[in-house]
Amino acid sequence: MSGLTLPLDYSAIERILPHRYPFLLVDRITELEEDTRIVGIKNVTLNERHLSRLPGERPTLPPTILTEAVAQVGAILILSKPANREKLIFFGGIERVRFRHPVYPGDTVIIEARVKRLRSRMGQLEGSARVNGVVVCDGVMSFALGPATGKAETPGAPDTPRT
Repeated sequence: MSGLTLPLDYSAIERILPHRYPFLLVDRITELEEDTRIVGIKNVTLNERHLSRLPGERPTLPPTILTEAVAQVGAILILSKPANREKLIFFGGIERVRFRHPVYPGDTVIIEARVKRLRSRMGQLEGSARVNGVVVCDGVMSFALGPATGKAETPGAPDTPRT
C-alpha cells in the first residue's frame, strides 16, 4: 500500500502533486486503492477565479477546469505509489469526455478515477465527476510518467532545463 493515511487534506495533496493555488483543484482525497481507484472532493465556491460569469447568467465551473480536476485526482492515484513519488505525470489526452450538467458555486463535486490500463511509464484512467449523485462529467484520460529532474530519458533528446 502507499502508506498514506486517509483522508488526504490539501497539504497532503500538495506533497504529492506539483500544482499550487490557484491551479490545484482537489480539496480532499477520501478513498484510495493503490493501482485501482481513488475518490476525491472538489468544493466549488463563488470565489473561484475560474468561474464563467456571463451577464445575467448563473456562474458555472468551465468544463475544462472540471476535466483538469478529474485529471488531478487520477494523478494523485498514480503518484501516491512509492515507486512513482519522484516522477512527474503528464496529461496525454482525453477520449469520450462528456459534460452532462453544469457545476455551480456551492456544489461539492465527488470525483472518482479508476485505472483502465497501467504500464511502467504510461496508462489510462476512467474518470467521472458527480454532484448530488448525478454524473456531470466522465471520460477516459491518458498519461505518461517522466523523471522529476526535467532531464530527457530518450538518447539524443535535448537536455533542456525547466524554468
